[in-house]
Amino acid sequence: MTMQDDDVRFRSRADRPRTSRATFSHAEARGPVIDQEGREIPADALRRSGAFQFDFTAANPFGDLSREQRLQRLEMIAKLLDIAFILPGTKIRYGVDGIIGLIPVVGDIIAAALSLWVVREARALGAPWHLTARMLGNVAVQGVVGAVPVAGDAFDVLFRANMRNARLLRRWLERQPH
Repeated sequence: MTMQDDDVRFRSRADRPRTSRATFSHAEARGPVIDQEGREIPADALRRSGAFQFDFTAANPFGDLSREQRLQRLEMIAKLLDIAFILPGTKIRYGVDGIIGLIPVVGDIIAAALSLWVVREARALGAPWHLTARMLGNVAVQGVVGAVPVAGDAFDVLFRANMRNARLLRRWLERQPH
């Protein structure tokens, strides 16, 4: 059963029933402003700044970090990606990158994206183009060889591109004058 165009009727604004709606000007409050704990925020606290603003600097774990703190965060992520776990009964270390890489195509793409984030962070720390190129080469080698079904997964565990990149960045930063 199909519907004809004549069966569809649109109502114009004039045809709509009129309902009374309360309108508020920007100056009027629509009730008390409360915080997340349910406490009312005084009106004078809102008027002081001219607009209601939130301060996310205390809650932002990535804001206002020093260079050393950013480098430590980058190294911790590299360790998580490459050497976070130990294969039971052996001394072979592997990370999240090796686990994600077991998923055929999508896992390799996700692992490469995480490795590229490490390179981006290095670039944000001021790494020069030649160091960034070397880091991208490490990621490319791990990504291309890691795409091979079984041997690539073993290569991912042994090559550890993220740890190599973190070590390259640490050495370069140690040679720079502060």
